[in-house]
Formats: sequence, structure tokens, C-alpha cells
Amino acid sequence: MKWKPLGILLAVCIGTGTVHAQSSITLYGKIEDGLNYTSNARARDAWQLESGYDYGSRWGLKGDDNLGDGVHAIFQLENGFDVNTGRNGQGGRQFGRQAFVGVTSERYGTLTLGRQYDPSVDMFSPMTANGNWTGYIFAHPYDNDNTDYSFHANNAVKYVTPVFRGLSAEAMYAFSNQAGGFANNRLYGFAAQYVNGGLTLAASYLKLNGASSATDGSANTAGAVTDSTFNSRSQQNIGVGANYAFSNWLVGLAYSHVDVYDPSANAYFSADGGPTQPAGGSWQAWKFDNVEVNARYQFTHALYLGGAYTYTQAHLSSTTGSFNPKWHQLSLKLNYDFSSRTSIYLEGAWQHAVSAHTGTQFDYANIPGAADISSGQNQMLYRIALIHGF
Repeated sequence: MKWKPLGILLAVCIGTGTVHAQSSITLYGKIEDGLNYTSNARARDAWQLESGYDYGSRWGLKGDDNLGDGVHAIFQLENGFDVNTGRNGQGGRQFGRQAFVGVTSERYGTLTLGRQYDPSVDMFSPMTANGNWTGYIFAHPYDNDNTDYSFHANNAVKYVTPVFRGLSAEAMYAFSNQAGGFANNRLYGFAAQYVNGGLTLAASYLKLNGASSATDGSANTAGAVTDSTFNSRSQQNIGVGANYAFSNWLVGLAYSHVDVYDPSANAYFSADGGPTQPAGGSWQAWKFDNVEVNARYQFTHALYLGGAYTYTQAHLSSTTGSFNPKWHQLSLKLNYDFSSRTSIYLEGAWQHAVSAHTGTQFDYANIPGAADISSGQNQMLYRIALIHGF
């Protein structure tokens, strides 16, 4: 839906001159709801009606004001919500997914300010299955590398270069906005992407200092990241990946490395799912290495089948020793488009955790989006869902 300013209409009707600038506002959105079955949620089966796993139920507004000479003023406001309860997502924020304003130029690039996705989400995440053609349950354990957009950047300034011979890049700095605490809860990062025919290559780096999670009691307060997966002194994410499209196939390979220093909270740990700290000690660092292979085959314009395998190796350091748990995850998805706006999909994931006997919840399988942590080393999650876009 678009609205044109009254001045354009008057100029057309009167016919006294040429209109050089145009403005538009676009309303858009997606609504997704589906039924989940978790095979082992602390030793129990679980059936749940859950909203927005693959594409996120949302509505938003995009604005574009043509300033002339190829320069446009832009804005975007995007709300995430739960279809089943009507509540706002992202910690109850009105525009928790995105809220920014900026300027863009084909010659000079795009500069935006506000709450935004970071460069690794924009350029590296599409190399993974969950950051491209599917969603939540394909994410790596605890979504440790944020490829499923678990957190966003507040107070952020982002610059995106023009595309030059297939190469583009992004840089971001997100302010803490704290008096006397410039480096406390800030974020900075950059990413690059190269596209040539069916080949896409990407690399990214992200650094967070003092980010807070939704479980540490300080979420939704001042800072660059207030809805992080991990609450820690610092965190850095490194990602590299490639996609290649040919015939009816899209295949991908992605690797990410995550360092979390002095962690105190994990948003995926269940409140009553068992200990979160090693017996007689405390965590000093969590490190994750993720390797993903994914593929999608397009049978027809409306039907595709996709799958992904992820291997995750963790290195956990504590005051009482070190541990090295592992996770294997296999996921499949079948999607059918009834129309350009309405789709249905069936997907499932199986995860096997190789316990390092930490005595904590790291010893158990825990698929992102499952009803709860598993009581053992294996867990399965199935979902059937309907999506409508507008």
C-alpha cells in the first residue's frame, strides 16, 4: 500500500510544472503460525502452537523521500509480534525488529541510524540455511553466532557501500549511551560480500562489550545490545561462508567461531532445567566452532526441499577445569507456495549432544525453538506452519 503526497497530485492536476521529487510509504508484513511437537522436553512430550519460527510474524513501514540527484531519505519501522497472544516480540518493544532513519545514494552508499541488524546478520547469515530460506530450528546450538537474529543493535550507526564489481561491505558502531561508560555495552563490526553469477562469498566480524541478555535482569535498559543470547564481559563472532546456485540447486557452506568471556547467563538455559554453573566453580569462557553444510532443491517454482547438517564443537573453561561438548544436528524442510503470498511448510530437526559431563545444562540436547531442554543427549522437533505475506 502506498500513499503519494498531496503536492504531487496537485502538480499533475494543474499541469504547471514537472515534479522532481517523489515520496512513498509502504506497509508490509508476514504472519506465520504453526504446530510444534518436541519429543523430549525434560523427559516429556510437548505440543505447542507457536508463532513466527521461520520468517517472524511482523508488520512494518518503509519510507522513501527522493531528494534529487540520486539521493533518498529513508526510514523503516518494523514490529515483531506473537499471533497467538497478540503481544509484541523482542522484549515488548513496539518496533523491536528494526527502527532506523538514514540516507541512501547509488554513488555513495547508505548511512542509517537507529535499532538495526548488524553486518554479520546482513551478509554472513544468508550463507546458512536458517539465515536464508528457513529459520529458527535450523539455528546452531543456542544460536551462539546470532545467524537467526536473536539480538539486534540499539543506538547503531551503519554504513553500507555501493556494489562495485560484485563486492559490497558494511560497517557498524553501536553506542552504549552511558555517561562515563563509553565502552560498556557497545558493539562494532564489519562484513563483506562478493557476488559473481551463482556464487556468493561472505565474511564478517562482530565484537560486543558488556552485552546483557534477556535473563540477567538488566534487559531492555541502556546499551547497544540488551537482548543478547549471552550475558558476558565481551563476545566476538567471526564468520565465513559461501553459497552457490546452479540449475535447481542452492548449496552452502558456513563456518563460524564465537568467543564469550566471563559469561554469567545463557538465554536458552531453562530456569528449572538443571545447574548452570560447574560444581564448585564458575565459568570463565565459552567458545563455539560451528560448521554447516546446507542444500535446497527447487522441484518446481512452488515446491522445494531443503536440508542442513551442523557440527558444533565447544570449548568451555571454568575455575574447576575445561570441557569440550559437541552437538550434531540434522534438519529438513519441505515448503509449498500456494501463491506468491501464502505458503505451508513441514520441517523437523534431530540433535545429538556428546556430553562432556560438565554437570550443567550443556550436557543435554537443546534444539533452538524446542519446548524445553532435553533430559538426555537426543531431541527431535517437528513443525507444520502456514505463512501469509502482505
